[in-house]
Amino acid sequence: MDTPDSMPTWLKVIAAILDFLTIFMAAGYVISRLTGQSTDGGFKLKGTPALVLFAVVIAYFWLLPKIAGSTFWQWVLGPRG
Repeated sequence: MDTPDSMPTWLKVIAAILDFLTIFMAAGYVISRLTGQSTDGGFKLKGTPALVLFAVVIAYFWLLPKIAGSTFWQWVLGPRG
């Protein structure tokens, strides 16, 4: 199995951007729905729910590579062979 270390730098950057957008939007939507802070255009988190989203994003980038070996988009875009 190839690791994220074997990915070119530009691909790591693309994966990080896609990972951030994916986790931010998905977790933000779920948290906003649970806390009643969703809007017609999406969500607007304030206070504790915003801190929870921040913690989820950090946990995603810190824990997922330790548990699964890579983030979702590193896995999707990673080298095959």
